[in-house]
Amino acid sequence: MLAAFVILYLLLTILVGRWASLKVKTANDFVVAGRSLPLGISTCVIFATWFGSETMLGATSEFAQHGLMGVMEDPFGASLCLLLVGLFYARKLYRSNLLTFCDFFKVRFGKKAELISALLMVPSYFGWIAAQIVAMGIVVNTVMGIDTTVAMVASGIIVMGYTYMGGMWSVSITDFIQTIMIIIGILIITYVVVNKAGGLPTVIANAPAGTFRFFPESGWNNWLHYLAAWFTIGLGSIPQQDVFQRLMSSKSERVAQHSSYLGALMYLVIGSLPLLIVLCAQQLYPELAAGDTEKILPNMVLQHGNLFIQVLFFGALLSAVMSTTSGAILAPATVLGENIVRPFFGNISDKKFLRVIRLSVVAVSAISMVMALGSQNIYELVAASSVLSLVSLFVPLTAGLYWKRSNEAGAILSIILGTAGYMAAEWWETGMPSLFVGLLCSIGGMLLGTFLVRAKAPVT
Repeated sequence: MLAAFVILYLLLTILVGRWASLKVKTANDFVVAGRSLPLGISTCVIFATWFGSETMLGATSEFAQHGLMGVMEDPFGASLCLLLVGLFYARKLYRSNLLTFCDFFKVRFGKKAELISALLMVPSYFGWIAAQIVAMGIVVNTVMGIDTTVAMVASGIIVMGYTYMGGMWSVSITDFIQTIMIIIGILIITYVVVNKAGGLPTVIANAPAGTFRFFPESGWNNWLHYLAAWFTIGLGSIPQQDVFQRLMSSKSERVAQHSSYLGALMYLVIGSLPLLIVLCAQQLYPELAAGDTEKILPNMVLQHGNLFIQVLFFGALLSAVMSTTSGAILAPATVLGENIVRPFFGNISDKKFLRVIRLSVVAVSAISMVMALGSQNIYELVAASSVLSLVSLFVPLTAGLYWKRSNEAGAILSIILGTAGYMAAEWWETGMPSLFVGLLCSIGGMLLGTFLVRAKAPVT
């Protein structure tokens, strides 16, 4: 019965995506849904940006092993990111009326900065998408017993299919429906499991020592690694196309900003509930914690939940992962089509440009699927996807918005030195977290290039 529900759910998702694709008339419709999303849908779309395998499976696994100290990246770092986007970036970026982050780099710093940023941004998504594909494979394998590899390929093709058809319209409508399923499913399961464990005070009292420790032990090295966990997604995901694209899809800059605030709040609250559920699971069924920690929640629901709870949980889990995957595929595909492929064709028609982006969706999906088959650790895949954008793109983006003197030379040096510094720190295994080395090099590159080259860049 549960397997039948999963099959039905996947079919309905394809139908919804197909229906949404009927709204696509132009490339602008495909990429940013015609800049027409109201506050409710926009909030759900922004909330669903990262609420996927990392939150439901990866973060719960880390929490089961390390407590709150293991989940600073997600949900706390992700919520911080959305809050900062609303405070400092949403309105300025919305006014730019561009399709991609890299278009901003082109307008603000020039075509060289556009190309370099695009070449770095596109591959930064592969690990993130691969993590979602791994999660979908785990879900289908757990529910239906299908080989994990086959499950990953099949589910990846399904998400690629409806993203290919409808672009941001498909992403937006399916995200809205899937967010409702996520919230309803997680709230009900949390209520049932907490009551079964004896109530919230009992669950907290029985938690292992150190579970709720929020700050690291004294020592500069501990604090550096602690801050690195916050920065990885908290700052690293700000210069990412999926956030930008969802902001641009809002119907006004006010909606873009407010949906970021609401999305941050929703993410923090709803994203904390799976952690509470896994804590209850450890106390109710300690034998589950002895196995694969990424499967604690799915195994608990399958072994100890009735059909109603199973449908709610796997419906919420599939919704979370699929909504994240579709947007994550569309983002680099848009950058690939707009900033890397399109310049080779000159002034191509809107129809041909739309075809280029759709083919880019297929290419991004295929590469991510290969990566998923090669590494099936969700948390590692996600962490690797965010650091690169932090050390290469965060500084030039922020400088481009807030420092009028910043120029093309500064932006290019910031990107190159930040990336090189990070890779060197990874290679030599310095005591300092590699992302801080990269971030400092990126700041140095921006300052060096800006002060050495006096020509002022155009300001948007």
